[in-house]
Amino acid sequence: MNAAEFTARILPGVTAVDPAHWDALGGADNPFMSHAFLSAMEDSGSVGPGTGWQPAPIVIESDSGIPLAALPAYLKGHSQGEFVFDHGWADAYERAGGAYYPKLQIAAPFTPATGPRLLLADEALGPPLLRAAEQLCAQNHISSAHATFVDPAQLPVFDQAGWLIRSDIQFHWSNQDYASFDDFLDDLASRKRRALRKERARAQAEVEIRHLVGAAISPADWDAFWEFYQDTGARKWGTPYLTRKAFDLLGERMGEQLLLIMAYRDGCPVAGALNVIGKDALYGRYWGCSETIPFLHFELCYYQAIDAAIARGLDRVEAGAQGGHKLARGYAPVRTWSAHWIADPGFREAIADFLERERQGVAADQNYLEQRTPFRKGT
Repeated sequence: MNAAEFTARILPGVTAVDPAHWDALGGADNPFMSHAFLSAMEDSGSVGPGTGWQPAPIVIESDSGIPLAALPAYLKGHSQGEFVFDHGWADAYERAGGAYYPKLQIAAPFTPATGPRLLLADEALGPPLLRAAEQLCAQNHISSAHATFVDPAQLPVFDQAGWLIRSDIQFHWSNQDYASFDDFLDDLASRKRRALRKERARAQAEVEIRHLVGAAISPADWDAFWEFYQDTGARKWGTPYLTRKAFDLLGERMGEQLLLIMAYRDGCPVAGALNVIGKDALYGRYWGCSETIPFLHFELCYYQAIDAAIARGLDRVEAGAQGGHKLARGYAPVRTWSAHWIADPGFREAIADFLERERQGVAADQNYLEQRTPFRKGT
């Protein structure tokens, strides 16, 4: 395929693309690259005017207007909702007299989950798609472009294009063909196994827990979860990222891929955890509660997620960004990756030097954490 035969365009949003055409590029494996998810972010007002996330997807089209490649991209006026932290870069560049924002963010909004960022009908279109992103930045005096939580299989395309590669650590649970939660516990050291059983018993003693999928999630359930989500968002970020409408649209457009785990005391909802079901993974996304119950966060977000993954035969649970407390609960350290294009040569050199030193620290941290998993030695 000769990439010179095709033209790259910047669209006002993913909603400007036919859902079938977009999903033909994004594939069915990663729900956060689906037209349903990305369009729900736009139509709900979670991204768009006033949010600092301005949709600017870049597509390469055939002569007939069919998308052959796409980047899920946003012009960002801040660095919130990304989970790959570049606030220090922004401060340094602006102290030196530069304008770091707007920047181009290639990502699933508010979603620290690894997936494809180059959506391609033909692998040969990866490099020209990145060149289109670079040209957009250069022509509009945009300081930088950032692709976050990149599928490791796509990293060589970014690397060969000269983008700087960055790594970090998340905690994932891996399914070793377990038939039950007890099978998983059998792989843990005895002291850790006893601790997890006590945590589960303590949490479950005070509540009833239900797993809700698709049409089983009622408007009242979404209302309750919205209250939980607002409380968590206000404490963590100041302002929750998603609007109330976002949850309704996600329920309408991808309800069978949503698993809402709710806890009830005396028939009233007191806590909830929202997960997204992928082809191979269960993705933990949001949690919140209206009252504090010992160990309930661990039960809903980690242990119930493991139960759900085992029941569905999924390979892993990705429990979101950060959280060293996940280690003791059977979630092991896993590398995540991002790629960065920096327009200013001097600034790029400084960031490259920083990333080299940071990678050494991340590698040391991963080695340290791997030695402290709760699994029995030799497991």
